[in-house]
Amino acid sequence: MYYKLPEFEYKRAENLHQALDVLKEGDWKILAGGTDLILDMKIGRQSPKKILDITRLGELRYVRAYNGKMFIGGGSRLQELLENALVKEKLPLLSSAIYEMASWQIRNVATIAGNICNASPAADSAPPLLIYDAKVKLSSSSGSRTLPISEFFLGPRKTAISSYELLEEIEVPTLDGYFQWYYKLGRRHAFTLSVVSAAVALKIENGIFSDVRIALGSVAPKPVRAYTVENELKGKEANVSEIERAVEKVAEDISPISDVRASAEYRFKATKALLKEALFKGMKYFGGGSG
Repeated sequence: MYYKLPEFEYKRAENLHQALDVLKEGDWKILAGGTDLILDMKIGRQSPKKILDITRLGELRYVRAYNGKMFIGGGSRLQELLENALVKEKLPLLSSAIYEMASWQIRNVATIAGNICNASPAADSAPPLLIYDAKVKLSSSSGSRTLPISEFFLGPRKTAISSYELLEEIEVPTLDGYFQWYYKLGRRHAFTLSVVSAAVALKIENGIFSDVRIALGSVAPKPVRAYTVENELKGKEANVSEIERAVEKVAEDISPISDVRASAEYRFKATKALLKEALFKGMKYFGGGSG
């Protein structure tokens, strides 16, 4: 089947200042990589009347490390981040998630900001960024503001960004001394949307869970932190019984649906299984625990 793009007004920004100046006019849809937008336009999910192309904005493509944090330009291509040594070393969860995303051809076009701003409940980069307590810098012609990424996602394809803003930068604190684990469960082994995705970071000190962070995708209207499970484990002895008890509480953190990829029941069971695997691996990483 052949799809025809709807007619639209097109502008290409040559620098960030120009892009923000255009956006203040309102009603412009940003084209960063287009891997989601163009498909949505072809199938009629989106029909923007005006498109602003920011693909040439090299000033939005960077990775910097400073004072225990990573700063990633919103226009950075996924493949650039995957190949970046700093990202691999400092943000292993994000690196693992990007590795599981699409093919290298798509990753060479798609941007990190695009993956976030599309706001799919299955967005692969979202669980790692939630684990790291990342912040997003939203810029407009009148200035910029910073939001925790946990406040950025509002629902399926809904975010806190306004029509006159763009996502300029992602600020990501690093985690030292943590066990970090990411897994994406899909209907096939590659190039697929997640049925459930999970990111876990934890630290065990003197046999006690001193910190536990869990983020999940494809199991709620937006990517979520499993705060109930986290709080059940923090300060508790790192052992099998505590893990199994806490994981049962994940039902309070998620609200999966049934769709063409999986049933809600399957997502519940898969989420529990993935969390147990991650937490057991973390316990082993820190030298095991009592049974």
